[in-house]
Amino acid sequence: MNPSIPPVLAAFLGGCVAAGATAAGTLPALFARSIAQRTQDTMFGFGAGVMLAASAFSLALPGIHAAQSHGAGPWHAGGIVAASILVGAALLLVLDRVVPHEHFIKGPEGLSSQRIKRAWLFVFAICLHNLPEGLAIGVGFAGTDTAHGLALATGIAIQDIPEGLVVAVALMAAGYARGYSVMVGMASGLIEPVGAFVGAAVVVDFPLLLPVGLGFAAGAMLFVVSHEIIPESHRQGHENFATGGLMVGFVMMMMLDTALG
Repeated sequence: MNPSIPPVLAAFLGGCVAAGATAAGTLPALFARSIAQRTQDTMFGFGAGVMLAASAFSLALPGIHAAQSHGAGPWHAGGIVAASILVGAALLLVLDRVVPHEHFIKGPEGLSSQRIKRAWLFVFAICLHNLPEGLAIGVGFAGTDTAHGLALATGIAIQDIPEGLVVAVALMAAGYARGYSVMVGMASGLIEPVGAFVGAAVVVDFPLLLPVGLGFAAGAMLFVVSHEIIPESHRQGHENFATGGLMVGFVMMMMLDTALG
């Protein structure tokens, strides 16, 4: 991204890139009938690895450095980010309990999910998954070093390509029409530019919230990894492949953050 671009606009564009990657990932579903479950679990693991590395190298550590730049000591800075991580995870836990949604394997969750069509349950679940990614991109671009935002947007976009395919194929496997499944898969990424815009706007207007925002996004992503992605990828007996994907995703995101930062 051009350094002269305002952070909020850069964050929104980064979110749009991630959303576009999700949409592009759904296109093979127009021709493929299904994806082997082992491949899906490997893709889930890859996404989890990207999010784990992003939480550590692009969010938590820059958050601590940002707090220290505002005068906080090492313990104080670490405490600010640690508390923000816990708050971010807690909010996602509340949303997970309250917002009706449906996992591909575990089935419906949330309040009054039996009253809502299954298609919308899938949509809500995808939004819960993608919201932390968008927030992370936004807060990353709003920080003092936009390279972290660029690394986040790049890593998330890469993992969104297989994620979009998995979403579309999973909807098809659940009985939805091919075109409808692809359309919903494409639309699932739209929450990311919205989250990126909101995250960046808040931090730009209130710069002292940067460490809090970075920690909050890290906590939300860690919750999604532990509560959603890893359980989904380990339920069919493909733990080794899911773990292999996680390791590759983690290393790739770590190298992106190091190279771009």
